[in-house]
Amino acid sequence: MRDAGCGVTVRPRRYAPRMPTLLLTGFEPFHTHPDNPSAHAARALDGLEIGAVRVTAALLPVEPHAAGRALDALLDAHAPDAVLMTGLAAGRPQVTLERVGVNVMDFAIPDNAGQVYRDVPACPDDGAPAAYLSTLPLRAVVAAWHAAGIPGHISNTAGLYVCNFVLYHARHRLAQAGRSAVPCGFLHVPANAAVALAWPADRPALPYLPQDDITRAVEVAARTIAQGL
Repeated sequence: MRDAGCGVTVRPRRYAPRMPTLLLTGFEPFHTHPDNPSAHAARALDGLEIGAVRVTAALLPVEPHAAGRALDALLDAHAPDAVLMTGLAAGRPQVTLERVGVNVMDFAIPDNAGQVYRDVPACPDDGAPAAYLSTLPLRAVVAAWHAAGIPGHISNTAGLYVCNFVLYHARHRLAQAGRSAVPCGFLHVPANAAVALAWPADRPALPYLPQDDITRAVEVAARTIAQGL
């Protein structure tokens, strides 16, 4: 304690140490899909504490420029110690970690703003690299999935839609901030039952996983990443 004058005693402020944060993102529904399993997983895991690490979750819009602005705000607000972004890859039968994000947008379907980008850079800045590799512990996550009875693997293409965009954007933003070593990457999840049920009957049946299994796979990935912080 100290005397601030006039007989007023001022107690020193005590600041709680900052808890390491893992930023987890999902996406809102898009295109003809009435649901997005990545959003359910993110909501379910928001606030989860893994040892000394807290999961902070948020949903991103399925539009690249809005998603980029949202990511920038989240990275600025939380200065996360790790970033795990997730999204739906309808048609994939397993959870997959993406190895690389490339500096290209080439949409096969419109985004939620109705836009289709063809051969457009994700980042038009001079000197922006052609690609960024994930900095997540990919092999460790896959091993943890398999140990938990969850089939999953590493994918070498995140597509050229908004999922690829946010992987590239987040890695680029962290690199610009001198934080390239922050574990950051993307996880694609299969359809859940709601997405599969809405799939057109005249198309081949859509592989899907129950939502609880999808959420468990995201949690195992988050726990594995957090253990390395």
